Amino acid sequence: MPRRNDTTSRRRRFAEAAREERPDLALLCLLVGMEADTGLDEDGVDRAQIELDRLAGLLPFSPGGPEGWAAALARVLGEGHDFRGSAADYRRLESSLLHEVLRRRRGLPILLSVVWIEVARRAGAPVYGVGLPGHFVVGFGDPYGQHVLVDPYDGGRTLSDEDAAMLVAGATGTPLAPSMLTPSTPLEIVLRILNNIRAWAAARPERTDVQLWAIELSLLLPSHPARLRYERAQLLVERGEFIAGAKELETYAEVVAAVDAEAAEAVRRQARAARAMLN
Repeated sequence: MPRRNDTTSRRRRFAEAAREERPDLALLCLLVGMEADTGLDEDGVDRAQIELDRLAGLLPFSPGGPEGWAAALARVLGEGHDFRGSAADYRRLESSLLHEVLRRRRGLPILLSVVWIEVARRAGAPVYGVGLPGHFVVGFGDPYGQHVLVDPYDGGRTLSDEDAAMLVAGATGTPLAPSMLTPSTPLEIVLRILNNIRAWAAARPERTDVQLWAIELSLLLPSHPARLRYERAQLLVERGEFIAGAKELETYAEVVAAVDAEAAEAVRRQARAARAMLN
């Protein structure tokens, strides 16, 4: 287990990085990795950043418009280094950790997209992430004009409008809406990664430790769902931390009371029940 002061320092660094004027997506993802992997130290973070620099150096200078950039990244990352995903990657926590994705060249769509975004950004490409429902992809060019979408999970396959619509329909059963193609900010990407980690841990009752730190990192982001505090409180109670969980429930009840007094009282009852477990 990491020492308390190590955790506090790491969390402070994450919160500060999230509040930079231009948040460093790679750094934030690597700080998430440090939370999950106590073997990842500063040297490991530096090596990961250097690897992103190295990959960017393999790209040709100014390969052209959006299509040229997309093709260049596909050649270097998809064909040359075999970055891609598979169904098995959804079962591994490592698939949500940037340093592991760089090492294994396998991961979830959003982490593979982070690799593409960070390599392309270093090379000067007009690149952005697109958080389609159920599947993350990458765009090159002007998101509101001429652009190309690619799927890093599929080695960088170029997506037509019909392809993107099929990805959305397959994930949600709903049609593709223009709003779904809006570029994702670095903080939105990090929150989505943490949501994936929470979902992975929630399916594994023995990994409440992972679920807890994923929630706590999410709460350090400048914008996050308020209900995460309720989820954290419930998890603390589940882990036997009854006093801490009760206090968190009471704090959440005060927030809820302003809009729903009945719901707030239900949360207060949960807090009293958590305290009673100590008797």
